[in-house]
Amino acid sequence: MGQGGSPAGPDAPSWGAPDTPPHTHPTPPGPLGEGVEGPGPPTVSTCLQPGLVPPRIPAREGGRCRPRGGETLTGTPHLPAPTPRRRRVAPGALCIILWLRYLPPRRQLLGAGKGRAATMATLLSHPQRRPPLLRQAIKIRRRRVRDLQDPLARPAQEIEPPSHHLSPEERALLYEETLYTVLHRLGQPEPNHVREASELLQYLQEAFHMGPEEHQQMLQQVQKLEKPIFCLKATVKQAKGILGKDVSGFSDPYCLLGIEQGVGVPGDSPGSRHRQKAVVRHTIPEEQTHRTQVITQTLNPVWEETFILEFENISNSSFHLDMWDLDTVESVRQKLGELTDLHGLRRIFKEARKDKGQDDFLGNVVVRLQDLHCREDQWYPLEPRTETHPDRGQCHLQFQLIHKRRATVASRSQPSYSVHLHLLQQLVSHEVTQHQAGSTSWDGSLSPQAATILFLHATQKDLSDFHQSMAQWLAYSRLYQSLEFPSSCLLHPITSIEYQWIQGRLKEEQLEELATSFSNLLAYGLSLIRRFRSVFPLSVSDSPARLQSLLRVLVQMCKMKAFGELCRDSAPLPHLVTEALKTGTVEWFHLKQQHHQPMVQGMLEAGQALLSLVQDIIVDLRQCQHTWNKIFQNTLKVDLFSMAFLELQWLVAKRVQDHTAVVAGNPVSPEVGESLFQLYVSLKELCQLGPAPAERDGVQALDGFHRWFQPAIPSWLQKTYSVALARVQRAVQMDELVPLGELTKHSTSAVDLSTCFAQISHTARQLDWPDPEEAFMITVKFVEDTCRLALVYCSLIKARARELSAGQKDQGQAANMLCVVVNDMEQLRLVIGRLPTQLAWEAVEQRVGAVLEQGQLQNTLHAQLQGALAGLGHEIRTGVRTLAKQLEAGIAKHIQKLVDVKESVLPEDAILPLMKFLEVKLCYMNTNLVQENFSSLLTLLWTHTLTVLVDVAASQRSCPLASSRLKIALQNLEICFYAEGCGLPPAALHTVTFQALRRDLELQAASSRELIQKYYCSRIQQQAETASEELGAVTVKASYRASEQKLRVELLSASSLLPLDSNGSSDPFVQLTLEPRHEFPELAPRETQRHKKELHPLFDETFEFLVPAEPCQKDGACLLLTVLDHDTLGADDLEGEAFLPLCSVPGLTGTEEPGEVPQIRLPLTYPALNGDPILQLLESRKGDREAQVFVRLRRQRAKQASQHAPRPGR
Repeated sequence: MGQGGSPAGPDAPSWGAPDTPPHTHPTPPGPLGEGVEGPGPPTVSTCLQPGLVPPRIPAREGGRCRPRGGETLTGTPHLPAPTPRRRRVAPGALCIILWLRYLPPRRQLLGAGKGRAATMATLLSHPQRRPPLLRQAIKIRRRRVRDLQDPLARPAQEIEPPSHHLSPEERALLYEETLYTVLHRLGQPEPNHVREASELLQYLQEAFHMGPEEHQQMLQQVQKLEKPIFCLKATVKQAKGILGKDVSGFSDPYCLLGIEQGVGVPGDSPGSRHRQKAVVRHTIPEEQTHRTQVITQTLNPVWEETFILEFENISNSSFHLDMWDLDTVESVRQKLGELTDLHGLRRIFKEARKDKGQDDFLGNVVVRLQDLHCREDQWYPLEPRTETHPDRGQCHLQFQLIHKRRATVASRSQPSYSVHLHLLQQLVSHEVTQHQAGSTSWDGSLSPQAATILFLHATQKDLSDFHQSMAQWLAYSRLYQSLEFPSSCLLHPITSIEYQWIQGRLKEEQLEELATSFSNLLAYGLSLIRRFRSVFPLSVSDSPARLQSLLRVLVQMCKMKAFGELCRDSAPLPHLVTEALKTGTVEWFHLKQQHHQPMVQGMLEAGQALLSLVQDIIVDLRQCQHTWNKIFQNTLKVDLFSMAFLELQWLVAKRVQDHTAVVAGNPVSPEVGESLFQLYVSLKELCQLGPAPAERDGVQALDGFHRWFQPAIPSWLQKTYSVALARVQRAVQMDELVPLGELTKHSTSAVDLSTCFAQISHTARQLDWPDPEEAFMITVKFVEDTCRLALVYCSLIKARARELSAGQKDQGQAANMLCVVVNDMEQLRLVIGRLPTQLAWEAVEQRVGAVLEQGQLQNTLHAQLQGALAGLGHEIRTGVRTLAKQLEAGIAKHIQKLVDVKESVLPEDAILPLMKFLEVKLCYMNTNLVQENFSSLLTLLWTHTLTVLVDVAASQRSCPLASSRLKIALQNLEICFYAEGCGLPPAALHTVTFQALRRDLELQAASSRELIQKYYCSRIQQQAETASEELGAVTVKASYRASEQKLRVELLSASSLLPLDSNGSSDPFVQLTLEPRHEFPELAPRETQRHKKELHPLFDETFEFLVPAEPCQKDGACLLLTVLDHDTLGADDLEGEAFLPLCSVPGLTGTEEPGEVPQIRLPLTYPALNGDPILQLLESRKGDREAQVFVRLRRQRAKQASQHAPRPGR
């Protein structure tokens, strides 16, 4: 072939075949479906004669490059090469064939020296020391793909991961291959790759764990090896926008391409520009020139043709491509028929001037090889030879710098794909190890050095993207089973394989290897899932993410077309995962049971071990419910929690039932009883994790488990009460009856008692017995014990107070202790009051409603509670009453001093001692008592204070001065006991006694004239409240003229008067007076005319009173209308009285004169004969003449009224 190359189409198998020398043929597929270098076709004769070289196949046929192995190329058709006929060979001959196939050339063994030849001899002579691929090639046994589809053959056993470590000999061969790759690097480095070879060599030395001397020796040996044949793999993909050279406006383009070597002129020199304008046929020999197919009648041709072009020196080599328009000989008539416009006619004239059959130049592309990267894929502009048409379109080219005939042992003896796989494993293993050494986890990204080396090796070996992805998958899937790195690293190769999957492009051995990798990873993944509790502990923060990533990898793998075709008999992944989880759950249970196995086989130790096991199960189920189940459900629709719950409950139920059966047949100690109770509580918690009874499919193993513990209930209740009683006694004995703090006014024993009762309530809630009737009895027992403990505490705390106060002379300290005692009792009362809530009486009532009689719950639980609260209330009131008695005597003494003080002392000064006394005592009590007890104390003191004031006020009725002091004292005491909202509320202060006392004191403290005014106010109020006109009524009109200071009264009429004469009629007249008399002393009474025998007299008389406005506006000021029956022989009889309040008269309050004055109808009333408190109080003031005159007049009127009481029926 010389320096030329052969075209390679897209199906050419250059990805996996080792480098084939020009004088050898590719051999049949090896163990992995790839050829290895060897001396000719695999016949017995040629294998037994390694020195015989078959004749060389001509390099060109019909002006075209001929492909290897008779494969068809896109381009000019050709005759396929004859396929050698296979012969059956005996096993012994096959061993010789394979030995010769893997044997390096003689010159290579000689060049490597004696040591290397000895090494190869050792490798080939000892089967156990042969490389894995050599041992695999020697094996005769073949396994079908369908035989590798049982990923869970032994689910209960650990899956032993395949080893990723190489033997020293394998490592040496791989190291040689990698050094050879770095030393014979081609092309410009990629942007993120390492440029310096020394850095890559240093990295390789670390990755392969080579010592300096060993590395230097290997490097020198590799440097002595023969260089590879450098090749440029050029793919002409397509072009766009090219010139149209034909009459039709289109072209029939094809390309000529090749490599020009030995050109060292820089790209910008005139000579270089001249050569770029030169065509390929003038610069490159014909045997090194390659040609594409002709695409007819287009301006955007598509070729997709690949060519292998050899070169010697990259620095002085350039790639040349010319694009031509194929010119076929046509007649003028044919050309005129294709003519479409003037441009086509111009082309006809131009073609007439040139030689017939001469192709038209469309443009060229010249690229220096040293400017290329290892892989290049871009559009290049088509350059012109002249400047006439600078824009000639673009051509899409793809370049790859590759090697042929590499001199390393691995390249000559192993398929390229396998070598790349081992290199990838070695470098990735090193990357993972380096991160682990630095206490960090590998995230799947390779270092620049590793990425550079792998990229160079894959490019130089011309591995396709598909086989790189497959190698990455095989390497990562194997390493994942032995090294720790994220499973997400497997997603990329899975996606790549799925995207490029074509089963026919792989040999049977490769399909087998891929199927094995699927099965191994699936089995390994299932083993991890089976042990996910230990492999992915929640103590590590990223464990859930790691498990979810593994599940996603398995899901994606099982969805692959490759997996479906290679592992057809595999069960669905959710089924496999479910079985693995079931198996793992049972294994985990037995491991936990073995872990908690006690050293001493006693009843107590067995119960504690079982309790620890159940608690571990609860923790595990909670983790499954809150964390793991979400992952399995979202990824595989597998309900881990339900499955684990069902599996574990059957295992737990059997062991608990056996344990309780053993305990029931023996006496139960307190320790065993406590252990049983904790076990019962844990089982109840375990059952609550499961589905509700309405959602269950069938009977659960733990249904009715409470019956197993029924014999232990009496011991549980007795121990609860005994422990609580001991705590109460110990708490009281240690209590010093000192408040805990300024805000906490009870002592330590109250806190301990509250904690004790809370523990009882907690025990009751923990027990929560399922049987309704038994649960009611248990609740009754808890309430009974709690109430009994409360009363026991009251007795103990009072005894403790007497014990501590005995012998103390300080009465204040005894009072302090008494305050603490009542505070403790109040705290206890609050705790007892919360029993219905803490013991969930409503829930108990709902549950037992169907089995108990009506009112039985009220008669038991509520009766017990009310009895306990009543007892506590009595104890608290007794203590508070004792405190109140210490203050009542002082209050009574200071109130008595108010009336005994001299008259010269002001009332405000007289009450100061009382208020100071109360301020000191109440502040002390407020500091030492809780609010409830302080309010109770204030209530007792307020009641006592009112009683004392009532008694003192009754004794001072005739003394306005003393009553005034008592009135002021009552007002200040109300403010003191209210204390700005911190004392008693107004409803508690304003009792009936208080209101009566306040009214009495207001009257007693008033003067006689004030009392007379109050009397008239009361009569006016009485008249306003009178709705009937039983005594009759009068009609008047009244107005006041402020300018004249005159009160004008028009007495219009009277009606419905009582007949007071014996003849059944009356002689009425009306007497008008302004009251009270001390306000209007100069105004004489006025009278109307008398009307004979008239019960409905019409007076129609007007009266004017000269009176200032000021006295008319005072309280009680009124016009008294007294209707009398004239009696000739005796005194006039009283028909009734009517009161017109002057404050309501029009014109009195304003400056304007009144307009139309309305009529006022006033009902007549009688004065009361006895019982008026104002008259009684005025009567008691014997020394006041004015009071006595007023009382005498009113008594006389009342006597007159009593003589003429209205007849029944009116």
